[in-house]
Amino acid sequence: MKENIIQIPNYKTINLQHIILDYNGTIAKDGVLKEEAKKLLPLLAQKYTVHVITADTFGSVLNELKDFDLHVKVLISQNHILEKEEYVIALNANQCGTVGNGNNDALMLQKAAIGICLIGDEGCSTKSLLASDIVCKSISEALELFLHSKRLIATLRI
Repeated sequence: MKENIIQIPNYKTINLQHIILDYNGTIAKDGVLKEEAKKLLPLLAQKYTVHVITADTFGSVLNELKDFDLHVKVLISQNHILEKEEYVIALNANQCGTVGNGNNDALMLQKAAIGICLIGDEGCSTKSLLASDIVCKSISEALELFLHSKRLIATLRI
């Protein structure tokens, strides 16, 4: 297991192992993986175990992510918000960083050690906004926080 201990002064110390990403509206637009995500996913995979969790609205996630070293979880239940939260809990929420934008991401963002809400092309739900630790305006900004932990520290320190 990789050591990714991040000490955030007067906030918390975390050992991030997993990055869980929503797909549509977060790393993809209309079912197509964003170029900025294509560049950053391999770098994330060198440092963390990367997971993509999605309802796969456009039926494209497996094809779009086939060349990346990551885990894909297609949601199967009728309660996606709960299924996403349970996924994070099963991985040990204290070792997870999450990125999402929709209503069904709120509990996942809240439960994780670090939850990042993305205000992207689809905007973001207010539930996810309020449940997150950090808000970003692009997927590259969000993913780079995990790659450059001093940025996380600068944002979250108290």
